[in-house]
Amino acid sequence: MIKRSEVKRAQERAFAMIRRAGIPVRDEEKAAIAAADFGLSRLEEFGAEILTLVETGRYGAKIIVLFPGQILPEHWHPPVGDDPGKEETIRAAWGDLYLFTEGPDTMRRGRIPAGSEPAFICRRELVMAPGDQITFRPGEKHWFQGGPEGAVLYSFSSVVRDTLDGFTDPGVVRTTKIVED
Repeated sequence: MIKRSEVKRAQERAFAMIRRAGIPVRDEEKAAIAAADFGLSRLEEFGAEILTLVETGRYGAKIIVLFPGQILPEHWHPPVGDDPGKEETIRAAWGDLYLFTEGPDTMRRGRIPAGSEPAFICRRELVMAPGDQITFRPGEKHWFQGGPEGAVLYSFSSVVRDTLDGFTDPGVVRTTKIVED
């Protein structure tokens, strides 16, 4: 749960970072930026700011902003019915993006908040700079963290079902609850 004033501040900050990345966005798109706290009520630490560019029943494109050190929690895109799950391509646009996948522990720059270690199984660290790109297969676990200045990235994917994503942390809730101040 986050306050409306937190959402407004996050939208302002994310919008400025998107523009700093050189991505053309219209002023009216600022209000469309979603601040996701993943039900943890610690937006600066666990969260993401998401501007959906397009979302149909077949594909989606988003701009994701991570503030410095902000973590988009470990998750995967599970199968739904006969569909194997969402396939997603991430392309770094600005800043350093710390991306973690399954594999040997190579974590050097990223950090996991004390007490949250069990919720982060993926420790194979990839440091992505603008222009770097990776594609996740359906069901492949991953998580992200913004570098020292934060990060702006694109997400291109097959069908979007974010509310059905699986999370390693059982406390994560994909729908953000906003309360008035």
